[in-house]
Amino acid sequence: MTVLTGRALRLTVLVGENDTVHRRPLYAEVVHRAHAAGLAGASVFRGIEGFGASSRIHTSRLLSLAEDLPVAVVVVDTEERVRAFLPQLDELLTDGLVTVEECEVVLHRASRRTPGGAAPGTGRGDGEADGTDRKGKNSL
Repeated sequence: MTVLTGRALRLTVLVGENDTVHRRPLYAEVVHRAHAAGLAGASVFRGIEGFGASSRIHTSRLLSLAEDLPVAVVVVDTEERVRAFLPQLDELLTDGLVTVEECEVVLHRASRRTPGGAAPGTGRGDGEADGTDRKGKNSL
């Protein structure tokens, strides 16, 4: 995993919830390509209301218009990595909006937790010291 600190770029991809590429949600394809490209992370946020280039308002408040809500995929990484990823977005998107903004990463941590809640190798939680769950306590 890439750990970021200091100056970075925030890439935001705004698309419709129903947009697809190769029968897969477009937002999911962006996330998977970002992961494959080694970017530091990506998150998808579903909007409750919005409009874009078509000027048609999409909202979750009215049943008749509750389709194709706005979705934002947000990626933060170094300028070099974000800019290297942009050609993939050009290939994927036929509609939508892509923005890039400078930002400062002040904290970027990842904790590797087992389903039992303990970090691997600690011997705490419901799993074994190696992070496995041999007794099945974390099963459904």
